[in-house]
Amino acid sequence: MDLSQFSGFLVFLTVFTMGFWLMILLLTFIVPYWLVGYFREAWKYRKGGEPARKE
Repeated sequence: MDLSQFSGFLVFLTVFTMGFWLMILLLTFIVPYWLVGYFREAWKYRKGGEPARKE
Protein backbone atom coordinates (compact mmCIF):
# COMPACT_ATOMS: atom_id res chain seq x y z
CA MET A 1 0.00 0.00 0.00
CA ASP A 2 1.68 3.20 -1.12
CA LEU A 3 1.04 6.75 0.05
CA SER A 4 -1.66 7.60 -2.52
CA GLN A 5 -3.70 4.52 -1.62
CA PHE A 6 -3.31 5.24 2.07
CA SER A 7 -4.36 8.88 1.70
CA GLY A 8 -7.37 7.81 -0.39
CA PHE A 9 -8.31 5.33 2.32
CA LEU A 10 -8.03 8.07 4.96
CA VAL A 11 -10.24 10.40 2.90
CA PHE A 12 -12.82 7.62 2.50
CA LEU A 13 -12.71 6.86 6.22
CA THR A 14 -13.15 10.56 7.07
CA VAL A 15 -16.16 11.00 4.77
CA PHE A 16 -17.74 7.75 5.95
CA THR A 17 -17.28 8.71 9.62
CA MET A 18 -18.71 12.20 9.08
CA GLY A 19 -21.74 10.71 7.32
CA PHE A 20 -22.24 8.18 10.10
CA TRP A 21 -22.23 10.79 12.85
CA LEU A 22 -24.44 13.13 10.83
CA MET A 23 -26.99 10.32 10.47
CA ILE A 24 -26.84 9.64 14.21
CA LEU A 25 -27.37 13.35 14.92
CA LEU A 26 -30.32 13.54 12.55
CA LEU A 27 -32.03 10.45 13.92
CA THR A 28 -31.54 11.25 17.60
CA PHE A 29 -32.00 15.03 17.82
CA ILE A 30 -33.18 16.83 14.71
CA VAL A 31 -35.99 14.55 13.49
CA PRO A 32 -37.55 14.08 16.96
CA TYR A 33 -37.33 17.85 17.59
CA TRP A 34 -39.12 18.51 14.29
CA LEU A 35 -41.81 15.90 15.00
CA VAL A 36 -42.51 17.15 18.53
CA GLY A 37 -42.86 20.72 17.24
CA TYR A 38 -45.21 19.61 14.48
CA PHE A 39 -47.46 17.64 16.84
CA ARG A 40 -47.54 20.49 19.38
CA GLU A 41 -48.70 22.92 16.71
CA ALA A 42 -51.26 20.44 15.40
CA TRP A 43 -52.56 19.87 18.95
CA LYS A 44 -52.82 23.62 19.58
CA TYR A 45 -54.68 24.10 16.33
CA ARG A 46 -57.06 21.21 17.03
CA LYS A 47 -57.87 22.50 20.53
CA GLY A 48 -59.15 25.73 18.99
CA GLY A 49 -56.18 27.92 19.66
CA GLU A 50 -55.12 30.41 17.07
CA PRO A 51 -52.36 29.16 14.78
CA ALA A 52 -48.99 30.81 15.17
CA ARG A 53 -48.57 33.89 13.01
CA LYS A 54 -45.48 34.47 10.97
CA GLU A 55 -44.34 38.06 11.26
